Amino acid sequence: MGNISTWLFYALLSALFAALTAIFAKAGLKNVNSDLATAIRTVIILIITWGIVIFKNNLRPISTLSRNTWLFLILSAVATGLSWLFYFRALQAGKASEVSIVDRSSVLFVIVLSFLFFKEPITPKLLLGAAMIIGGMIIVTWK
Repeated sequence: MGNISTWLFYALLSALFAALTAIFAKAGLKNVNSDLATAIRTVIILIITWGIVIFKNNLRPISTLSRNTWLFLILSAVATGLSWLFYFRALQAGKASEVSIVDRSSVLFVIVLSFLFFKEPITPKLLLGAAMIIGGMIIVTWK
């Protein structure tokens, strides 16, 4: 796979598994507190990811990580944990299809933050895509 098709392939797999996450989580949240469900899910993810790291023998570079890398990985973990907690609460209270559409509006925050932090360009094509996301979110959440 070339450069573009590689990221697109993985992004599509991510989208597929995010969809499965919403469906499986909604089904599993019927008789459990959303915080407990998130904690259980997190432990399973921990076991799977550390299993992959150990299986692929990728532990060696951990000692070479800089403080800056550690800082941003920790901040990312905190943001992920909070995202999951709020996502599961939203799933418990709302429809999976609507919650997922609003959750995917995180793309809008990524566009702004990647511009501010990484100086990634905001192109007309990107603005059009963002406007479509906003439009879709408004249509789906309109009561």
